[in-house]
Order: sequence, then C-alpha cells, then structure tokens
Amino acid sequence: MTKIVRLTGLLIVLATTTFAQAAPEYKHLNLDEDKLALEGYDPVAYFKDGKAVRGKKSMFVKHEGTMYLFSTPANKESFLQSPRSYKPQYGGWCAYAMGAKGEKVQVDPETFKIVGGKLYLFYNRFFNNTLDTWNENEGALITSANENWSRLISH
Repeated sequence: MTKIVRLTGLLIVLATTTFAQAAPEYKHLNLDEDKLALEGYDPVAYFKDGKAVRGKKSMFVKHEGTMYLFSTPANKESFLQSPRSYKPQYGGWCAYAMGAKGEKVQVDPETFKIVGGKLYLFYNRFFNNTLDTWNENEGALITSANENWSRLISH
C-alpha cells in the first residue's frame, strides 16, 4: 500500500513539475488534439534540410507536454540535445499574424522561413501567402510579433 501511495505522490509531483515548466506559454501553443506540434513535421529538418519533412509516428519526443515527430534518429537526437533551438516562434502560430495583429492564426507547416537561427511559420491558403507580406517588412514584424507574443503568454 505504501508503494502505491509513494508512486501516486511521485506521479503528481512529476505531472505538476512538467506543467509548471511548460506554463505559461504551453496553453498558447499551436497543437492538435493529441498535443502534436507542427502538424507532425520534423522541427529539426527545417534547419538541417532546409525544407519541411514529415516526421514518423514511431520516432517521437514528448517535451514539456508537447509531442514532436522526427524523420531520422539523428534529428531526434539533435532535438534532445537542444529542444529550444528547434521550436517554432510564437508557439507555432503564423508569424505574420502575430506581428501584424497579435493574433494566433493557423499555419501551413510547409511555408516557413529561418531567420537568425529561428523558425517562423506562415499562413498560406486561399491565395494568401503571408510569407510574401512578411518579407516586405520582416524586421518591424519580428519586433512587433515578439512584443505581442510576450503580452499574450503573460496572461
């Protein structure tokens, strides 16, 4: 009986610790119902391959309550070494919408840009590719998006 009590207590501590590490940003991340980030695309491939590559369900990492899929064991290992280096900016929401209006807008994971070693994702549907507009005023939009995101996650 005491083993069960200790195990239950340990699980509560681990769950609380994991949630505390992920908050307050966690509740604002662009995740599906299974807490999958990037619609299953490999976050490391954006940097190493320069393109969006779908990850494999058999090759995953759960980091701070979020599930990431990887296309290769090497990419998975790179993520484990430095997860923050590969996470998308603004919780995986559209960088342009965050900069222009401070809004969380869905993205097309295949429409992205790496700027200063950071991954930015964009909305690209219905003849509206926000990456094009982003490129016209990138510096100001990054500044604005950073401010808007900081405000958003502080609430």
